[in-house]
Amino acid sequence: MKTLSETWFADGYIDFELKKYTLLAYLQDINQQFRENKLYPQLAEVIFHYNNIVAFRENKKFLQEQFPKKLSGVQIERLQVLYEQMIQDDELMQELEEIIDYSATHMKTAITNGTEIYEFVEEKLTIQPVGIMPLNSKEGYFLLSEGSSHATRVYSYRISFFEKHDEKYRSMRTEYIDSWQRSIWNTYEQIKAELLSRNSGLAHPAVYSIETNLKFPLDETLLPVAKRSLVRYISSRAA
Repeated sequence: MKTLSETWFADGYIDFELKKYTLLAYLQDINQQFRENKLYPQLAEVIFHYNNIVAFRENKKFLQEQFPKKLSGVQIERLQVLYEQMIQDDELMQELEEIIDYSATHMKTAITNGTEIYEFVEEKLTIQPVGIMPLNSKEGYFLLSEGSSHATRVYSYRISFFEKHDEKYRSMRTEYIDSWQRSIWNTYEQIKAELLSRNSGLAHPAVYSIETNLKFPLDETLLPVAKRSLVRYISSRAA
């Protein structure tokens, strides 16, 4: 799959036609993945690139603060030098502005396509607590089931908090535990009981079931959407 460097729009020879075809080849791959209902890491990646070019266009004076931490100090310095060159060179400024405007428009369309798939998948998820819930739900397990299969994948999770630019964010770390076959006798409650017997370190963990009637690519779509949906579900009930 084609990729873009973090500063692709400013790398090498700055030419609108050259950058246009570089972008279109990249987005062709991205949209093909979306047509296969594969969202990650493609959706996060194109959002990253979109934020980069928007930050360069709208926040040039504050590049060090606005650009994602993924960029190195050398890359930030290069972009600052490039912007200074733009101020002094009308032709270069016009070329870069055309590249950025064109790229932002087409990336935004791709992001919209990916977001629509994300929202569709999210709408098809049902999250339910399994058994009695503890007061603290920042750590526990979730049981993920899809389609008509009775197979249930079990993951442990831990939610952590961090701050960025005076805003608080939540992230979730997960680890695959095992897979169970649900039945009349092997219910979610039974799976929870077995989990507790396996791991005495968590005396009373939070356990959630996440179900969908449809089938989606697991690693590229279902799991990342399920994780983000569970974080919001837990956060909304803790507020």
